[in-house]
Amino acid sequence: MTKGLNALSHPARIEILKHLSGYHACCCKDVVKHLHLAQSTVSQHLKVLVDAGLVHVRPERQSSRYEVDTEALQSLTGSLARLTQTCIDAKKSRESNHEAEANEQ
Repeated sequence: MTKGLNALSHPARIEILKHLSGYHACCCKDVVKHLHLAQSTVSQHLKVLVDAGLVHVRPERQSSRYEVDTEALQSLTGSLARLTQTCIDAKKSRESNHEAEANEQ
């Protein structure tokens, strides 16, 4: 989860994911055109997304094609939802216990 959230911590990477989501797969130059960033910058961001497992890359002739790994995104979403719910439940439990202790006094 940490790698996935770290990968999503940069606005450019979020935009890259959004862009890639609209295509079956596309190459780096397509993302560069869309985001108006340097090719080297886009390549670095794509590498972070690939290393986090959120994007797949496959070589195709003289370029590489990138596509979103929807299963990895769903897994990350589920992990974040479980973490969030655990924290909410713990806070509610702590508040409930605190109220019960206050009522006993």
